Amino acid sequence: MSIWDALVLGLVEGITEYLPISSTGHLILTQSLLGLDSPASLKQAVDAFNIVIQGGAILAVLGLYWPRVRSMIQGLLGRDPAGLRLLGLLVLAFLPAAAVGPFLDDTIDAYLFNPPAVITALALWGVVMIFVGRWQRRRFGDPRNPQEAGEAAHGYVRIEELGWRAALFIGAMQCLAMWPGTSRSMITIVAGMLVGLRPRESAEFSFLLALPTLGGACVFKIAKDVLGSGPSALAGLGLGHMALGIAVATVAAALSVKWLVSYLNRHGLAAFGWYRLALSAVFVVLIASGWLSIGHAGVAR
Repeated sequence: MSIWDALVLGLVEGITEYLPISSTGHLILTQSLLGLDSPASLKQAVDAFNIVIQGGAILAVLGLYWPRVRSMIQGLLGRDPAGLRLLGLLVLAFLPAAAVGPFLDDTIDAYLFNPPAVITALALWGVVMIFVGRWQRRRFGDPRNPQEAGEAAHGYVRIEELGWRAALFIGAMQCLAMWPGTSRSMITIVAGMLVGLRPRESAEFSFLLALPTLGGACVFKIAKDVLGSGPSALAGLGLGHMALGIAVATVAAALSVKWLVSYLNRHGLAAFGWYRLALSAVFVVLIASGWLSIGHAGVAR
């Protein structure tokens, strides 16, 4: 794995982590195009690298949403009830993935970390994204026009008004993102929209939920690599490559988040759905023409 590979993967991770287009799916496909999916030892190391550089995405959200994070910290100290309530909602939403993720990790690595599975998820959820905005407008009104959004049970809710059932629903839906190509950001934004959050606030809740989710994934993957019975896959990559990947991912993720929030203020998710369908079609063509290998990831794992 070269410095160029680390830079490209860090850039792809940062740009796609919070966009609803699947960072894992893009990383798997990029990894395949860079020729980093064989031999098995290299693929295992790069798979671990792709998890570690999510630390850059975590740093980006910590910086951009520091007031929210500070409010939650003050809530723990008994100084901010609203911050404590938000922290409780995020913990509740995080629990489903934390409960089932470790048990499914090896199965997902073996059977779903490959181009065909990613392409299927990209297309399937792309269709969902095209229609969810239309459903929300019919159910709650135009999110860009508060006068059309209705009130009471039929109106939108703010993050501060989110109930525990809604938070748990978002967390349960997040488990679907364990299928590479689905997108953790996409599924949590869609789930938030289904419970009445406007797209922008749904994205903000999704970004904050990424802190424990991505952080937990990073810690779990590093511990699994370091404490495993076999040789460490990350050790062969070098700290320099990982530091470069994290740094690039941090800057790219910060720019991506700021752009997405601005975009969702004016538009919905449909454009991302169409992008996912187009990307799926492109990779089907590449596979059919022999330009992209689709060897099963699980054979050598």
